[in-house]
Amino acid sequence: MPSPLSSDCSLPRRHADFRTLTEAIDYAAGGGRGLNFYSGRGQLLEVLSYADLATQARSLARRMLRSGIAAGDRIALIAETDADFVRAFCACQFAGAIPVPLPLPMPFGGREGYIAHLRGMITAARSSGLLGPDALSSWIAEAAEGLGLRVVGSLAVFDGVAEDGVELPVISEDEVAYLQFSSGSTRFPMGVTVTHRALMANTRAIAVNGLAVRDGDRGVSWLPFYHDMGLVGFLLTPLASQVTIDFLPTREFARRPLTWLSVLAANGGTLSYSPSFGYELCARRAATASTDGLDLSRWRAAGIGGDMIRPHVLAGFAETFAPRGFDARAFVASYGMAEATLAVSFAPLDRGIETSRVDMDVLEEDGNVVPPGAATARSREFVLCGAPLPDHAVELRDPDGAVVPEGRVGRIFVRGPSMMRDYFDQPEETQRVLSADGWLDTGDLGYLAGGALVITGRAKDLIIVNGRNIWPQDLEWTAEQLDALRSGDAAAFSVDDGGDGEAVVLLVQCRLSNAEARTALKAAVAGAVRAEHGVEAEIVLVPPHSLPQTSSGKLSRARARRLYVEGRFADAA
Repeated sequence: MPSPLSSDCSLPRRHADFRTLTEAIDYAAGGGRGLNFYSGRGQLLEVLSYADLATQARSLARRMLRSGIAAGDRIALIAETDADFVRAFCACQFAGAIPVPLPLPMPFGGREGYIAHLRGMITAARSSGLLGPDALSSWIAEAAEGLGLRVVGSLAVFDGVAEDGVELPVISEDEVAYLQFSSGSTRFPMGVTVTHRALMANTRAIAVNGLAVRDGDRGVSWLPFYHDMGLVGFLLTPLASQVTIDFLPTREFARRPLTWLSVLAANGGTLSYSPSFGYELCARRAATASTDGLDLSRWRAAGIGGDMIRPHVLAGFAETFAPRGFDARAFVASYGMAEATLAVSFAPLDRGIETSRVDMDVLEEDGNVVPPGAATARSREFVLCGAPLPDHAVELRDPDGAVVPEGRVGRIFVRGPSMMRDYFDQPEETQRVLSADGWLDTGDLGYLAGGALVITGRAKDLIIVNGRNIWPQDLEWTAEQLDALRSGDAAAFSVDDGGDGEAVVLLVQCRLSNAEARTALKAAVAGAVRAEHGVEAEIVLVPPHSLPQTSSGKLSRARARRLYVEGRFADAA
C-alpha cells in the first residue's frame, strides 16, 4: 500500500506567479509534494507526485500529438476524480490541446439522458476526442458514435504509441488553457474559454489574497473536477502553489461524507471547501455515527461557495464538530463563477461567517437594505462574501444600467484579469454578458455592505408577485424547515397565471407513501409559505431525487420550471 505524499518540502514557495500552467507544473515538479487519491472509504489508492505528473504528462502529450491530436484541438475528458484525469488534463496543456472537463453520470440519472448530455457538450465544444475511465468505456463509445472523433476511450488508447521525435509546442499566456462548461445558464451549458493569463491571475489571487497559502498547508477535496470550484480551487490553485492535495471520489461523498473529515483529520488538512449541503450532510451523519478520534483543529480555511450560503447550516456544523477541534472562525465565505475563472471575492480569514440582517419587506418592495426595526414582520440574514480580489472590480447596477450606491440591491457586474475570453463559439451570448470594456454581467443580484459583497439571488430566478420581488430561496428554505423535508427538497419558481401576473409553484420532493400524510404535507408547506411570506403557492409533490440539477450539483430552477410547464411533474397526492 502506498504512503501519502507529505505536505513538507524544501522547494521555495511560489504563489502561482507563472505565465502559464505548464510553467507551474514544471516548477512544482522540483519538490516532493503532489496528489493523493483515496477511495470513498478512505483507503489510499494512488499517489502522484508533481515530479511524476510532469514527466508523465509530457510523455502523454507527445503520444497525443503522434496520434493525430493537434495543438488547439479540444479534447473532452470525463472528469473522474482520479490520477488519469489529471494526467490527461496536464498532457493537453503540454500538447497545446484544450481539455474540456465533462461531468460524471448523476447518481440517480439514466444512461440515455447522460449520453445525450455528453454528446451535446462534445458537439458544442467541437471536440476532437473523448477520453474517460475504463469503467465507462461502453458509455464513452456510445456517446462518441457518429461524431467523427479522432481518439475515443481511456488513456490506454495511447499505449504503445511512439513519442520519440515529437516536439512539444511553446505555450503562451494568451492561449486557451481549457473550456469550462458553465452550469449557471438557463439554456444548454456553454463552454467558458479560460486563457492561461486569466487562470494564473485567478489562482495567484486565490493563493495570495483569498487563502494566504503558507508552508504546512495541505488541501483536501471531494469536489468534482468538472466544476470550477473543484478544478481551479482544489487542483490548479494548489498545484500552482505547490500544495499537496488529498482527493476523495465525488460520487461517493454523499454515501460517506464523514470520510472527508477523517482524511482531513488524519493528514492534517488545513484547506478544504464545500457548498453548504456538504457541511449539512456531515452534521446530519454525525448524529448517528461516531466521530471519535477526529481532530479538526488544523483546519484553518473551511471555505464556502458554489451556492447560496446558509448561515444556520454552518452554525449547526460548527456546533457539532466544536468538540472535535473545529473553530467556527475557519469558515471563509466566497463568491465566484466559471466566467471569472473561479473566484471574485473572499471574506477575510480568521473571522468566520459574518452576516447582514435586513428587513425583507423593504428589500422586496424597493430594493433598499435596512436593518430590522420594531415593526419588522420578516427579516433575513445574508452572508458577507468579502471585498473583490485585488485588480478586480464590482459594480451593482439598476435595470437601466446605472450604478447603485452601497445598501441598495443591484445586478452584479465584475471586471478584472480573471474574466473569461468568451463563450466558445457563441459570439452573441458572449456579447450579451461581456462588454467591450471587460464588464461581465454575472446574472446575480446583491448589494455592498461595508465594501463586502452580499449575494441575494439570481436575477433570472426572481419571482415577482404584485410588484414584490421574492427570492425563490426564501420560499424553499421555509418549506425545508418542516420535519419531513431536507435541504434541497424544494424548488420554487413562477409561471404565467393566464392573466397579467405570475403564479408561484413550489415543487417538493416527498418520501411519504400514505395519502393522508402527503395531503397533510402539502397543507403544511402551503401554510408555512403563506404565514412567512404572505404568498399563495401551488404545492406539487414530486418523487425523491427528481428535482433537476446542473452539472455542478446545484438546483436548476429553470429546468424544473420547464419540466413543470411541459407537464412532466404529476402530483400524486
